[in-house]
Amino acid sequence: MSNIMEVKFSAKSENESLARVIVASFAAKLDPTLDELADIKTAVSEAVTNAIIHGYEEDKSKLVYIRCEIEENKIKVVVEDRGKGIDDVQIAMQPLYTSKPELERSGMGFTVMESFMDDVKVSSIKDEGTKIVMTKKINLPK
Repeated sequence: MSNIMEVKFSAKSENESLARVIVASFAAKLDPTLDELADIKTAVSEAVTNAIIHGYEEDKSKLVYIRCEIEENKIKVVVEDRGKGIDDVQIAMQPLYTSKPELERSGMGFTVMESFMDDVKVSSIKDEGTKIVMTKKINLPK
């Protein structure tokens, strides 16, 4: 039996830290190491920041959605926006690619997510939004 949590919040940059804390608190049920928890929090930060800056172009009236599910020793985190979508997900996921160079974005968001989580899947539909599904196994035998 899995354990599920859902939350939605305004697409305001100050809510990025709220998202980190909420997901970390939920993930704590798995008794992760501090490093594992930091990895999850970092990946969530990147996904939420992408939704706010790229999905909604900082339209604070919109909502970001997070759904977490714990099953056995694995957490799945879904971050979703209903914004403008991504033209080409494969290009967007390439290191150093940014659609907002004028904001001095590093273009490393998806790369960071992929390095801190075990699996990252991105789906997007133009003018409908983007969904990022990230999974991480916790307490794997060393």
